[in-house]
Amino acid sequence: MQARLERYDDHYHDFQCERNPSEEWAGRNTPDVWCMQEVRAPQNEIDPIFDEFGFEYSTAGRISDQSELHRMNEICRIKGRAGVGLLSALPVVDKRYGLPGLEDDVDSGRWIEADMQTPQGYVITVVCVYVHAGNTDDPEKMKQKYRFLDTMLAAHGGKQAVLCGDFNIAHTPLDIKNAKANETHAGFLPEERAYVDKWLGELEFVDVMRNLAGDIQGPYTWWSQRGRAFDNNVGWRIDYQFATPELAETACRPTTCAGPIMRRSALCMTFKPLFIVNRLGIGISHPDSQPILSIGARLFTVATVMK
Repeated sequence: MQARLERYDDHYHDFQCERNPSEEWAGRNTPDVWCMQEVRAPQNEIDPIFDEFGFEYSTAGRISDQSELHRMNEICRIKGRAGVGLLSALPVVDKRYGLPGLEDDVDSGRWIEADMQTPQGYVITVVCVYVHAGNTDDPEKMKQKYRFLDTMLAAHGGKQAVLCGDFNIAHTPLDIKNAKANETHAGFLPEERAYVDKWLGELEFVDVMRNLAGDIQGPYTWWSQRGRAFDNNVGWRIDYQFATPELAETACRPTTCAGPIMRRSALCMTFKPLFIVNRLGIGISHPDSQPILSIGARLFTVATVMK
C-alpha cells in the first residue's frame, strides 16, 4: 500500500459551489493527506465541506467511518484572507498551529503542521504553509513577509518532513517567465530568493519538483489574471514541496498526465517514498476573475509514502 499527500490552493468561491468538484475527486482518489492553502471561508462553511470529504472517503472504502478522516485548519483572523487546512486518513499523533512567536492577526491562518504515523510505524511531519505575498509598494507588507520567512527558518519539524505550500517566491529564472522584468517585484526579489537558498542549502531540504523535473523552464504554478498570461503560459513557480533528503532521494523521472477539469497537462513525478503530482491550470473562472474551482486552480500536489 501507499500513503499519498496532496496540496492545492482553495478559495472562498469553492465553498459557495453547490457541488464542489474536489469532493468528487476525493471519492475517486482518496489521498491520505491533503494540504490546502487560501481556504478563505469561515469555520461554519469549512466544517460541512470537510464532512463531505469524510463521507466520500468512507463511501469509497478508504476509511470505515467518516470520522476517521483527521482534520485541522486555521482561519486567518482577518476576514477573507489566508487560511490553511489539512486532512489525513493516516493516524495523527500531534498537531501544531501557527509559528512560535508570531501573534499578529496578519500571521494567522498561514502555518499548520501534523506528525502522522505511517502503517510501517514511523512518523513524518507534514507542514502546510501559506507565505505572505508582499508588496514592494508597501514596506509594511514586505516587513511582514520577511518576519514570517525568518520565523520559518527557525522552525524545525521531525526527522522526516515535507513542507507543502505557497511560498510566494520564484526561486530562479527557471521559475518565472519574465525574470529580468520582475527583479524589482515582490516574489522575485534577491532578498526573497535568498530564503529558498537557505532552505535548500543550510537546512538541506530538497526542492522535489525541481529535483525531478531538472533544469527546465517552469513548470509554473501561478499566472496573472491579466491579459492572457495563462493561455500564453507566462507564469511563476511559487508553490513548492520541500522534503528532507531521505524522503526525496529515490525520486524517479517525471511523466505527463492530465486531470478531468484541467486546461493544461500536469507534470507527474513518482518516487519510492513520495509521489507528487503538480496539476497546472484552471478549468473555470468567475466573471470577476476569481477562481471557482480549486482543483488545478494553481497547484494540485499528491505525495505518496511507501508502506
